[in-house]
Amino acid sequence: MTGASSGLGVDFAQALAEAGADLVLAARREDRLAHAKSLVEDAGRRAITVRTDVSDPDDCTALVEAAMAEFGRVDILVNNAGLGTAVPATRETPEQFRQVIDVNLNGCYWMAQACGRVMQPGSSIVNISSILGLTTAGLPQAAYAASKAGLIGLTRDLAQQWTGRKGIRVNALAPGFFASEMTEQYPEGYIEGQLARVLVGRAGDPDELAAALVFLVSDAGGYVTGTTLPVEGGLLTS
Repeated sequence: MTGASSGLGVDFAQALAEAGADLVLAARREDRLAHAKSLVEDAGRRAITVRTDVSDPDDCTALVEAAMAEFGRVDILVNNAGLGTAVPATRETPEQFRQVIDVNLNGCYWMAQACGRVMQPGSSIVNISSILGLTTAGLPQAAYAASKAGLIGLTRDLAQQWTGRKGIRVNALAPGFFASEMTEQYPEGYIEGQLARVLVGRAGDPDELAAALVFLVSDAGGYVTGTTLPVEGGLLTS
């Protein structure tokens, strides 16, 4: 799992371990993976950590090689690494835009590509997209929205290529408002101002998103592929 050093990545790691998975935890900040690793081990499962910059295809290949060396197989990929920005489109630099696309979209492709070469039938990939790939939410987030919309298209195409031929299911999650490292950077009061659009009237609990992830990677989701599952409290109906 990429992006495992903080926020939702930690919640995902704990939920997967509690569901019976051993994990390879990856992030650019390897020193910050210790907490997730301890949660996995507290659940009685094994975990290793690997420093990985998903925008580098060689790092992605090395991560899969480490997984194969330690566990002998890769059954699940959770593409959770991501960057968020809120820069007005007339002021966003080419470097800022490219960096977001390189991590959020290209990095997911390099990881899926590396895993797809070793995964066996019955494996599952889940890409963490966003509701901002499907709608807007009041902030100038062209790069982020473009990357997450692209990830939805990538999910659909990889499922078309791999599910029938390789037996690898590929799906995406599109979270709404959940507390994460990225949401800590939002303007004060922003999320509260958006909650009027959310039918259930509150931000999401990370456990609710983690449960959706476990469903998609497990046998319970065995008849689901090529789809994007929004977990957003009804925001998309507004």
